[in-house]
Amino acid sequence: MCSFVYNKTMFRKLTRVKQEISREECVKVLKEAPRGVLSVLGDNGYPYGMPMNFLFDEASGHIYFHGGRKGHKIDALKRDNKVSFCVYDEGFRRKGEWALNIKSVIIFGRISFIDDPDRIVEISRALSYKYTSDSEYIENEIKHFSAGTLCMELIPENICGKVVNES
Repeated sequence: MCSFVYNKTMFRKLTRVKQEISREECVKVLKEAPRGVLSVLGDNGYPYGMPMNFLFDEASGHIYFHGGRKGHKIDALKRDNKVSFCVYDEGFRRKGEWALNIKSVIIFGRISFIDDPDRIVEISRALSYKYTSDSEYIENEIKHFSAGTLCMELIPENICGKVVNES
């Protein structure tokens, strides 16, 4: 069972329990997926989802994002810090089948803003190394843009994952 339920009364159980993936599989998806979709409660009560690069810290179970200090997402998070974040893998095919099987993980939690400049550099560096090993590029970006970067920490309240067959 994958569900990391921190408050059992607040979140629904997975309907199709036979599709639920293990905690280890959830962690694998979170470590390997390059991006996910972060959804917030946007303007006028409409959901607002956006693709985001992210860093999953296995030790804490927290997820980190970085971006600019202004915009729709930031305004929404200042009004309500509850979010959902959906991550999915590239999928796989079972031998002899045409349909793709996709493992997805959905996290419900709250986002907090990180203001400490040293922590912002630390998170930005770790997140960047997830996508490139070009340390010269990373350090140049940090030098020029870290002062204008906002880092966010998603603290999960519920995590669940499942595998879905496209057929």
